[in-house]
This record gives sequence, C-alpha cells and structure tokens, in this order.
Amino acid sequence: MEDSPSHIFLLNCDVCCSFPLASMLEAHIKYGGMGTMLVIKVSAELASEFGELVADPTTNELLHYTEKPETFVSDLINCGVYIFTPNIFSAIQDVSANREGRANLRRISSFEALQYATRSIPPDFVRLDQDILSPLAGKKQLYTYETNDFWEQIKTPGISLKCSELYLAQYRHTSPHLLSSGDGKKSATIVGDVYIHPSAKVHPSAKIGPNASISANVRVGAGARLISCIILDDVEIKENAVVINSIVGWKSSIGRWSRVQAEGDYNKKLGITILGEAVTVEDEVVVVNSIVLPNKTLNVSVQEEIIL
Repeated sequence: MEDSPSHIFLLNCDVCCSFPLASMLEAHIKYGGMGTMLVIKVSAELASEFGELVADPTTNELLHYTEKPETFVSDLINCGVYIFTPNIFSAIQDVSANREGRANLRRISSFEALQYATRSIPPDFVRLDQDILSPLAGKKQLYTYETNDFWEQIKTPGISLKCSELYLAQYRHTSPHLLSSGDGKKSATIVGDVYIHPSAKVHPSAKIGPNASISANVRVGAGARLISCIILDDVEIKENAVVINSIVGWKSSIGRWSRVQAEGDYNKKLGITILGEAVTVEDEVVVVNSIVLPNKTLNVSVQEEIIL
C-alpha cells in the first residue's frame, strides 16, 4: 500500500490473454464497486473446469460465483484478472475475523486436503474465490468486464506454444513492427507470424514460420526449417536442421540434418518436444514427441521419451 494506490491489479500467473487493463479500469471506475473481474464466454463443456459466474446483463454486477461446479451454472468464466480498490484488504480481514470460533466447512480439493495434512495452514489463510468472490456476489461490490479477445489457461508446457501463436497473431494487429518479413533473398523466407530478435542471426536460405519465436543471440544455419516453435536465447540451429512444434531451451544446439519435432497436441504430456537448457542434439539425430532435461547430449534418435 506504499504511495496509497487508488486501485490494485491482481493477475493470475497462469493465464494468457490480451490483458485489456486500461479499458477494464475505465469500466471499474464507472461501476463504482470494490472489484471488477475479467470474464469470457466459453463452451458449456469447458466451463466446468473453471470458476463459473452469473452477471447482470445490464449492470454487469456479479450475482453468483462458484468455483468448478459439478453441474453447469453458466458459460461465463473467471479469467483470473482482477482490479480492486484497497477495500479488498478490509474484506480479507473480515473473512479472517468471522472465521474465528466457528467450524470451517469450505469445500476443498484433494490437493488442498493433502496440503492440510502435511503442513500447518495459517489461521488467516484466505482463498479469493470461495472466501471473497462468492460471499460478495450480489451485494453490489463486484462487477464483471467481458473480453472478446483470446484467453487460455497455461495448464501444460505445450500450451506455451499455443499462447505464443496467439500473441504473434495479436501483434499482427497491435504491433506489426515486431513481426519479421523476408523473401529468401537478402533475408530468410518468412511464412505467417514470426518474431525474430534483432540480435539473432538467421541465414537467408532458412525458412521460418508460421508461428515461430526466435530469441536473442540465436544462430540459424543455411537451409534450416522452423515451424511452430519457441527458440530461447543463445541456441544454435545448424545447417538443414528442422524444428517443428517444439520449445528449444537456452544454449542448446541442434546438429546438421537433425529433426526436433512433435505432433503438436498441446494437451498431451508428450504432445510437443521440449529441450531443456544446454541440450545438444548431434548431427542427423531425430527427436520426436520427447522431453529432454538440461545438459544432455543426444547422439541417437528418440521418440516419445523423457530423457532424465
């Protein structure tokens, strides 16, 4: 609370969206409540995996909120992006005060039950969803702001590739200067949305994209082909190597004529290939649907394996 802020943004760390914070703040001030949450409409099948809510269609007031209900409540879900006035801290304090001297009958997940069993939970432990959002719904304290842009929850490492694709597509409309272009003459052939850091060195005969992000100090050799991938800092991709549906970790090296690829199912455990930091894939080695932990050298081909 240093410098006495008038509003506080709270963002879940596992979400990917356009974060319309400026327009959300404007709406929040107009509503005049204590808090405003970002919401989005999803299919009924997906809704039960998140916090479902009911909002007044005219005023956007939050009328009802329930976390991961067993039966369908609404196709509006909580995006995990909030703005609050400092009064949120008074609400948290009230929850802790009211809890003293009475049984706590909140529904908890099996994971939380395990946490309770293995360590002591502070008596002032408060959960935003069940202790704040649900009790304050329908009391003209909380409001919703619906986004029509993209939104994803990052549940698996593979979703990072999908999120990268979404952000690259957003850049096309909001920051086109960040995207690369090239026709294979003076610079590499670029297909679709591609980001290449200015310090990266990409051979003109390489072909990049769609949906590729190349980070600082990356070296891409002649004839290399990169599709739907995230290449992190200081990676070297040598001549005629292929990278598809993969994340390549810092300081890794992919040899000549090697292939690092996956089928691209973002939700499967081995749906994409991930190379940890400082992994070396030697020449003419194929890595398919695999995860390789840091500091490993692969001199033989692998498929659907986790290399420890």
